[in-house]
Amino acid sequence: MNIKQYLDSTYLKTAFQAGLSEAENNSMVKNTIIEAITEGFKLVMIRPEYVATAKEVILKANSTLLIGTVIDFPEGKSDIETKIREAKLAIECGADDLDFVCNYEAFKNGDIALVKQEILTATQLGLAHNKTVKWIIEVAALNEKEIIQLSSLIKNIVISNFEEDDYASVFVKSSTGFYETHNDLPNGATIPAIIMMLENASPLPVKAAGGVKSYQEAIEMIRLGVKRIGTSSAKAIADGENTTNQY
Repeated sequence: MNIKQYLDSTYLKTAFQAGLSEAENNSMVKNTIIEAITEGFKLVMIRPEYVATAKEVILKANSTLLIGTVIDFPEGKSDIETKIREAKLAIECGADDLDFVCNYEAFKNGDIALVKQEILTATQLGLAHNKTVKWIIEVAALNEKEIIQLSSLIKNIVISNFEEDDYASVFVKSSTGFYETHNDLPNGATIPAIIMMLENASPLPVKAAGGVKSYQEAIEMIRLGVKRIGTSSAKAIADGENTTNQY
């Protein structure tokens, strides 16, 4: 198994979050891109403002590395128009994967119509441009029933509105890795949450993000059926090391 082809090497911190200057944070992003090229990872996942830079570096290196970015990150509370505008800009800059944060708070509050509309509209946009679309449901913010319901909702929207050939390009993704939990509870992918997602999102693929901290954990996720893993420690995991990073 080539585990590197399952790994989305991720750097999503702002300079403030990382405790760095803007110049230092820019260097961190570029180093992540270069490392992903060198190591042969599937994709590099970065914030939208760095997509154009990533495209330039990848083209210069004659690499096949994919570029992923996050939309309406990390809370997912923006209106549909804002999500679409941000996604269109990312597409123009060269993004291959669009990881939308689902408006999970609206879902929890019962505004299912809004959630359905944003999933349909944004997925239509991504697929129309031959992009991979992922819907981040933020499992740490949901209870078990909500994880099941939201995974099923996304699946049903895709099955009802798109062709079977499109299913592999629409993922349900566990987490942003930035959700604040209390009492040391996990804020990312857990085995129980991933199992619920796999059971209820199928035939859509699932991406485990946040909380995968070792090679063995990554292998376990893959054996369960996960198709992609988002991690800021891709090299450490691929090298068989453990990491304490939270996303």
